[in-house]
Parts: sequence; structure tokens; C-alpha cells
Amino acid sequence: MARALRDAVAAGAGPRVRFGPSPTGFLHLGGLRTALYNYIFAKKNQGTFILRVEDTDQNRVVPGAAEGIEDMLEWAGIPPDESPRRGGSVGPYLQSHRLELYRSASEALLESGAAYRCFCSPQRLQLLKKEALRSQQTPRYDNRCRHLTSAEVAEKLSRGLDWVVRFRLEKGVQPFWDLVYGWSRHEVADVEGDPVILKGDGFPTYHLANVVDDHHMGISHVLRGTEWLTSTSKHLLLYRAFGWDPPQFGHLPLLLNRDGGKLSKRQGDIFLERFAQDGYLPEALLDIITNCGSGFPEKQMGRTLEELISQFDIDRITSHSALLDLEQLPEFNRVHLTRHIENEVLRQKLIREVRLLVEQVYGDQHVDPEVLEKEYVERVLLLRKGHISFLKNLVSSNYSYLWVRPLVSREQLQTVSAEVDKIGNLVLGLMTRQAGGLTMEELNKELRNLQKQTQETKYSNVMKLLRLALSGQQHGPSVAEMMVTLGPKEVCGRIHKALSS
Repeated sequence: MARALRDAVAAGAGPRVRFGPSPTGFLHLGGLRTALYNYIFAKKNQGTFILRVEDTDQNRVVPGAAEGIEDMLEWAGIPPDESPRRGGSVGPYLQSHRLELYRSASEALLESGAAYRCFCSPQRLQLLKKEALRSQQTPRYDNRCRHLTSAEVAEKLSRGLDWVVRFRLEKGVQPFWDLVYGWSRHEVADVEGDPVILKGDGFPTYHLANVVDDHHMGISHVLRGTEWLTSTSKHLLLYRAFGWDPPQFGHLPLLLNRDGGKLSKRQGDIFLERFAQDGYLPEALLDIITNCGSGFPEKQMGRTLEELISQFDIDRITSHSALLDLEQLPEFNRVHLTRHIENEVLRQKLIREVRLLVEQVYGDQHVDPEVLEKEYVERVLLLRKGHISFLKNLVSSNYSYLWVRPLVSREQLQTVSAEVDKIGNLVLGLMTRQAGGLTMEELNKELRNLQKQTQETKYSNVMKLLRLALSGQQHGPSVAEMMVTLGPKEVCGRIHKALSS
């Protein structure tokens, strides 16, 4: 257990972690995984999970995105303990509402000499970049303004020149222990120019805002994407300049496609809203993004959030990229949907959802109220569990017979076999004798025996006639599956109606 965590636990307070998304669009699977690891780390250690919206780049903020991110965290079952919506003791939780804090922090760095005002124009910076690229070098600021005297700074200020605040990068970076990557150190002053920490519009850059906020919000552990690993030495220099103790860092490996490529956002197929609209259960998403990664004893499909929390061990997170195979997601969803169906409380919610789906899909057709009764829908769910990956499968054309009673005339049935009455009565007798229900295997055997009692109707035509009477369709699931799913009462009702029409 890391020292910071030991100290927090010893003091009677669990770790404080944060998820800090930028509200530039929808929450995607990579963001969900970062949030999830923070959430389960906090809950594993009786800690606090904070949502902090990092909206300092105002040009990229999408209206409603911040609310949408919190909506999706709640949908996924990992709601924050403190957030813009829920509040908390260390708010505001929108960085755009904390500008005075960043201004004060930058002033403190200016006074100590750890930062300086830079008056370089955008045009000069652009020329520096072009020259570096022309020389096949990495673009970097040349630190020109760090050498200005106080008199020169005062003169430029008196002329009303625009300025930003830059942080002095000093050599001699200390190595730090990363919870995932081990000892790490990046001599940033050798490869970077002094970074801007406060922009001309008064908004901070990520480097200043996240250090100031993590300190003032009491963040004990920072679990974030591996793309920030090389910036951590820079952030530690900022902590040292402020005289603050830094949190413990852990950088999570990349989440990639199964072929090793980046997850594509172009088609919108990795955004949580899309998965929710397509009928995926949040548990299936949480399961697959942890199953393909590390932090757990073994890969195991079907883990609940409670099991993820209990099995999680931060020491098991490896630096290897996690390869996500989304083609397996329907199977993950089938496993979790089966669990929901088997749970009496969760099943009630599914019943309500199925009713809504039926009304949406078949609302313009004659849907008898009886097929929307709780007992009937519940029966369908229990019989189809393990066979469907999504609730919407139950309202597909193959299963329309469950919800729309067919309008089949006696004449139509007679075109299949003249023994309509005999076959119908034999089925009615079978259903009456077996009111408790039959398995598909038993029913197939009974239907074979039933056909032998007819005089001239072949088995294939018996099946065709029954399929037509029960569903009005010529194709779809087997007749035995139809009869088992509909149940004896509904089968008898449809046979009676067909014979008397």
C-alpha cells in the first residue's frame, strides 16, 4: 500500500481521487475507464470520488457537455461523491468558477520568481515554431522573456502590452514513484520551453489548474491516462515552487482497439450515449473495459461493480496497453442481462422497459392488453434469458408473434391442411393435459406423436399450420419454441380463435 494511502487510512480518512474531464463532447469509453478506476480505488479504500470539470479552454467547451458527463457517470452506476451537481466542501467544481484562485497562485509564483510575465506576440511564437519545423526540430519557446529585468517588465506593462504568465522550468528534476510505471523522471527543461500557466484571458492552462486544484481539494492520489506521465515532472516542479506536498501519481495504460490502434471517435461508436441508446447495460461496459485491462487477479466475464471493487488491486495494474474487442460486447451484455432477469428486483424494471418497447414498436398494431400483463412479460423474459443479448431482441420481427395476436382465418389454415379441426383439437388437448408447461425437447416429441394421429397431413404441414395459427407468419422460431414461450393459455386462446374465425 502506498505511503500516502497508508497515512490517509491511519488518519481515519480514505483517499481522495478525482476525474477531471474537459466538457468538449460526450463521455467515451476511455474516459469511462479512467473514471471507473478512480471510483473503485476510492470505494475499495473507503475514500471519496470527485468529479471536477476542467473547462478552462473556453473555445472548445460544448454547451451541455458537463451535465452530460455527469449524467453518464450516474447511468453507469459510478456517481461522484462531490461534483458540480452534488456540491461539496471544496467547490466550485467547475474550473471556470475558480479563476481567482488561479490568479492568486500565479501572483505567488511571480513574487517568488518561480514564474514571469511573457510579452511575446502570437506572431513571434508562430515564427519560432515555423523555424523549428524548418530545421526539423521540436518547436519550443526560447525563454526570451525570462531574462527581462523588472524595469523592462514595468515599461512593457506601462505600454499596455498583452502578457501571459510562464513557469520557469529548472533542471534537477527529482525522480518520482508512479503506482503503475515505477520510478520515473523527465528532465523537462532539456526538451521544453517554459510553459504558459496563465493565459492572457485570465484562464489557467492544465498544468497550473490541476496542481492548484488537486492541492486545494485535498487530492491524495491522481489516477490519469499515461499521456500525462511525461508532464508529471513538470507538475512536481510546480508543487515544489508552491511548497506543497504532491499527491501520489498513477498513470493508466492506453485503451486501444484489439488491433492496437486508437479508439475512433469519428463514428460516435465509443460514446456512452450511443451504447445506452443501443440497449447496452452499464454493467456490461464496466465489465469489458476492466476485463481487457489489468488491476484484477484474472480475466472473468460477468463481474458486477461490487465484485470489481472487492477484487481490485492497484498493484496489479500493468503498463501494457489494454486491447478492447468491442465485438465481444454483445456477449458481455447477454451475461449481464441474464443476471438482471434472474434478479427479482431488477426484473421488474426490465418488465417495464419491455412494455415500453412493445408500445413503441407495435403501437400502431392491435396489441391486446393481456400480452402486456406483468405475468406474461415476466414469463417471456424468464424463458428467453440466456438467448437474447438485448431487450430489443424481444421486439424484433422474429418475436412479433409474442405481442401481436395474428388475424388468421379458418380458410387460410385449410389451404395448408383439410384436417384443421383435428389438428387444432389435438393441440388443445395436449395443452390442457400439460397445463404446467413442457420443455422444447418434450414438446417436439409430443408434436411428432400428434402428427401420427392425423390421417394425411405430413409433419411439415402440421408445423406450417400451427406456425400460421400462432403467429400469422411463415418463418421465425420453431413451433415448439413459440408454444413454450407463449404458454398453454395463450396457445389455446390463439388456436380457439383461429378455428372459430
